[in-house]
Amino acid sequence: MSAEALSSAQEKPLIRNRTDGHVIECNGDKAIIHAKTGPSITASEDYWSVGQLISIQVAGSRVVGLVYKVDLPNAEWQQDVDQSIHIHVELVGQVDAHTDGKLRFSSGITTYPHMGAIAHRIRSADLATIYTTSLKNTVSIGHLSQNAEIPALISIDSLISRHFAVLGSTGVGKSSAVTLLLRKIISQRPDLRILILDPHNEFASAFPDLAISIDYSTFDLPYWMFKLEEFGEAVFRGRPQIAAEIDILRDLIPLAKERFANVEAAATSSLLKRERDFASMTADTPTPYRMADLIKLLEERIGQLDGKTDRPTMKALRYRLQALVADPRYRFMFSAPATLDTMRQTIGQIFRVPKNDRPICVFQLAGLPSEVVNSVASVLCRMAFDLAVSSDGNVQTLVVCEEAHRYIPADTSAGFWPTRQAIARIAKEGRKYGVYLSVVTQRPGELDPTILSQCSTVFAMRLGNERDQEIIRGAISGASQSAVGFLSSIANREAIAFGEAVPTPMRMMFETIAPEHLPAAHMTQQQEAVRTGDSHISLDMILGRMRQLNAADNTTTDHTSGSFSAAEKPAIVPRPAGAPILPEPVRTQWRAAEAAPIIEAPRKPARSETEGFRASDLIRSFRSDKT
Repeated sequence: MSAEALSSAQEKPLIRNRTDGHVIECNGDKAIIHAKTGPSITASEDYWSVGQLISIQVAGSRVVGLVYKVDLPNAEWQQDVDQSIHIHVELVGQVDAHTDGKLRFSSGITTYPHMGAIAHRIRSADLATIYTTSLKNTVSIGHLSQNAEIPALISIDSLISRHFAVLGSTGVGKSSAVTLLLRKIISQRPDLRILILDPHNEFASAFPDLAISIDYSTFDLPYWMFKLEEFGEAVFRGRPQIAAEIDILRDLIPLAKERFANVEAAATSSLLKRERDFASMTADTPTPYRMADLIKLLEERIGQLDGKTDRPTMKALRYRLQALVADPRYRFMFSAPATLDTMRQTIGQIFRVPKNDRPICVFQLAGLPSEVVNSVASVLCRMAFDLAVSSDGNVQTLVVCEEAHRYIPADTSAGFWPTRQAIARIAKEGRKYGVYLSVVTQRPGELDPTILSQCSTVFAMRLGNERDQEIIRGAISGASQSAVGFLSSIANREAIAFGEAVPTPMRMMFETIAPEHLPAAHMTQQQEAVRTGDSHISLDMILGRMRQLNAADNTTTDHTSGSFSAAEKPAIVPRPAGAPILPEPVRTQWRAAEAAPIIEAPRKPARSETEGFRASDLIRSFRSDKT
C-alpha cells in the first residue's frame, strides 16, 4: 500500500457494520453466542472482542453481557474462509424501553435469553443509559474505554461519604488519578477539608493553588499531643515497648501535666482553673507539660528507690527520654516553646480552620524518622476523628492515606496498633460525624481486608499480582466478576470502577490533567532541567540534605534490658556544667501566624462554615474526650 493510500485509510473513520450472533447456551449468569467471522462478514475484525459490552434481544428488552472470552469451536483457524466463533459473555443487566420513550438500565434480569436469541454489539444509546447515573451530585472524571464519547460519571456524595480506594501497581497513574479525584471533590464540595498523608512528598506540587504543605522542618507537632502509646512508639524508636517503663510514664506524665498546669494557673486568672480539671488529667489528655518536669519526677523517684529493683528501669527510661529530646530528627516534637499551649494553632493549621481558600493540607512524611511515622499518622487520624465529633460534624475532613499498607497491613501483628485503630475508627464510624477515608495502595493483598471492605467505591488500575486480583474479585459483588481478568493488561490511566459511586462496574479512562498539576511535578521539572543543562547539581547541597535526613545523634542507643551496671551505663552526650537537665530548644523563627488567633469565637456555637467555630468550646470538648 502506498503512503498516500495508507494516510487516506488512516483518516477514514472506522465503520462498524452490524452483524448478528445467536445464543446457543445460557446458565443464568453466563451465556455463549455463536457467530460468523471471515471475508464475507461486513463487520470489523474486532467486532467480537474481549472487554466489549454486547446486547441480546429478549422480547421488548435487551440483556447486556460483557465479553470475557472468544474462541473457535474446533480450535483451528483457516485463512480466507468464513468460520464459526463462540463468544462467552457474563450477563450484567437489562435495558428496558418504557412507555415514556426513555431507556432505563437495571442490574437485575427478568427474562433470560432463549436459544437462538439475537446478539450484537451494544448500541450507543444503550451504553449511555447504562452509565448515566441517577445518583446526585455527579461529575465526569473521564470517559468509557469502549466509547470515548460517553463520560465516566461518579457521584461525589456517595464517593466520599462511604469511603473509596484507589488501587494499582507503580507507574500506572495512580497518584495522578488521586489528584484528579481530589480536585473534582473540592470543586463539588468546597465545604470539605482534605488531609493527605504523603509518604513520598509528591502531592504538594499537585495542588499549588489549593493546598498548604507541612513537613517536619517547618511545623511543630508537640509531644504532649501524643497519646501514651504513640509517645511510647517514639521513646522506644519503633522497637517493642517495655511494659514496666510504659507504666512509669503512665504514672508520671499526669503529675508532670499537673505540675506545669499549677505553675501556669498561678500566673494567670482563676478562670483557667475553672475551665480545666487538672486532677482528672491522664497520660492521654492533650495538655502541655515540660519534659524537664518529667525528667525531674523520674530523678526524684530514682532517689527515693535507692537500692530498689525498680531503680535500673527508671534509669533506663530517663536515658531514653534524654536521648529522644537530644536527637535532632525529633525536633518537630520538641521545638515549640513548652510554655505555650499551641494546640489551637496546630489543629487550625492542619485541618484548615479557617480554610483561607486552601482546603487541602499535604502532610509530608518522608523527612520524619521511620520509627515515628506510624505515631504521627496515628495522631493525625485520631485528631481528624475527634475534631469531627467535637465540632458536631461542622469540620468535615477527608483523610487520604497514600501507601496505606504501611499503616494498616493485613498482618495484624505488623504495623502500629494505635494507627490501625485510628484508621479503622474512621472507616467504621467516620461517616456518622463527617470524617471520611480514602485508601491508596499498590499492594491491596497486603492491606487489612476489614478496612478495604469499608471502602464502598474502588478504582482498580493495572494489577499483575494474582493475589491482588483475588482481593478485587472478592470486592466486586454480583455480575462483572470477569472484569477482574482485565486488570493485568489495562492501559495506564485506565481503571475498572465499581461500587456506590458508579451505577454499574465500568471500565474507564481518567482525564488527562495539566502537567503543572501532576504529582511530583517539581521533581519532573528539575530532572528535565538537568537533562537540558539548565540546572546545576550542587554536591554540597545534596550531602547537606542527606545528613539532615539521616542525622542520628549518638544518644540513640537502645536499652531494652531495663537493668545494667554502672560499667554498662549507656553513652549519652555529656551535659555541660551548669546547663539545665533538658534544654528546651525554641525555633528561632516562630511564625506570627501561628501565634495569632486562627479560629473565630462567636457568641453562640456556630452550625455553618460562615459563622465560624468557638475555639474554646471546640478545644475543651476535644480534650474532655481524652480525660
